Amino acid sequence: MAKLIARDHLNPSPKVAVLEPVSDVFQTTAWFDNLLSQGFLAPPLHHIVPWPRADGVCFHLMQAQPRGELLSLSNYYSCLYGPLEPHRQLSPEDWRTLCGQLKGLPGSSVIQLQPLDASSAWLAAFEVALHAQGYWSERFFCFGNWYQPVPGDGFAAYWAERPSPLRHSVERGRRRLDKAGTWRIDIATSELDELEAAIEAYEAVYAQSWKQPEPCPGFMPGLIRTAAREGWLRLGVLRLNGRALAAQLWLVHGGKANIYKLAYVEGFEKLSAGSVLTAALMQHVMDIDRVEEVDYLSGDDAYKADWMASRRERVGLLACDLRRWRGWLAAGRHVLGRWRRSLKSMLTAA
Repeated sequence: MAKLIARDHLNPSPKVAVLEPVSDVFQTTAWFDNLLSQGFLAPPLHHIVPWPRADGVCFHLMQAQPRGELLSLSNYYSCLYGPLEPHRQLSPEDWRTLCGQLKGLPGSSVIQLQPLDASSAWLAAFEVALHAQGYWSERFFCFGNWYQPVPGDGFAAYWAERPSPLRHSVERGRRRLDKAGTWRIDIATSELDELEAAIEAYEAVYAQSWKQPEPCPGFMPGLIRTAAREGWLRLGVLRLNGRALAAQLWLVHGGKANIYKLAYVEGFEKLSAGSVLTAALMQHVMDIDRVEEVDYLSGDDAYKADWMASRRERVGLLACDLRRWRGWLAAGRHVLGRWRRSLKSMLTAA
C-alpha cells in the first residue's frame, strides 16, 4: 500500500535559515525550567549565578543536600551543560567577578559541572578565572558524542555517503512496511499538530519498547510541550495500519538538530521502523529546517557510527578550592582515585 509522509504544514518548502549566535537547546531558560520542575525525583537546592554587569542568569547550579558540593543543574536527562548565553563576550575580569560570586554560594568549596563541550571558549575562560580564585581543577571524561555536519547539498548528499548496509536496511524496511499495510510518518512541530495525540502515541510506543520506564514520568510530556512552545519540536511517529510502531523526539535549535529520544515497539524489528523513521526525520531537518549539524547526543552505541560521520567527547569539570579544607579533601580523593585506577590498569595490562 502507498506510504504517506506528513510534512511540517508550517514549512511547506525549504527555506534559508538565518543563524544567530544563540545558545544550545540545553542552555536555555526553557530547558532548565522544565528540568527543575519535572526532571528530579526530589527537588534539589537551586542556586543561580548572575551575569556580571548584565541582567539574567549565567549558571543554574544545585546541591543534592544542604551540605553537599555545588553541582551543575544537570542529570541523566542532560546531554550538555553550560552558561545560558555562552556567546556573550566576557572579559577576563568579568569571569573573575563571576567566579567570585560563585565562590560565595553554599557548597562552593567543591564544584562539579557536567557534561560540557570540551572545545568551548567559555570553559577555558572559566577555568582560568577559577584558578585566579584559588581553585584547582581537572577535566574528566563523560561520554562520546556522535554528530554529523550537514553537507551543502542536504539530505541527498548525506544519504549517498552512508554505508550501503544502512541504506539497504532502510529500503528493505520501506518495502516490508508496504507489504504489511498502510503506513505513514507524522512529524509534529507545534501545538497545532494534535500535540496531545502525538504525546500519547510517543508514550504508547515507549511503554511497548525495550526501554526502562522514565524515572520522572512528567519530564518527557513536559519537554515535548515546552519544545512545541519554543519552536524546537520535531516529534516523529511512524504508524502502520493506524498503530504507532516507532516514535522519536528531536529538538531543533540554533542550527542544530538533537536526536533526543527514540523507541520502537518490540516484536516488529524486521520492519526496521526505527531506521525508516530516523531517515525521514534526517531528511526533514536537513532539507526543511536547513540545520548545519545533527547531534546524536550521548553514548558510543555502535549503530551511531553508521548515521554520523564524526565523534567528539563531552567532559566534566571538577574544581576544588584549595583555600578550604573541603576543597583540599576532595582534590586529594580525586587524585588518589585516579592514581589507583592507573595502577590497576597497569597491573591488568601486565
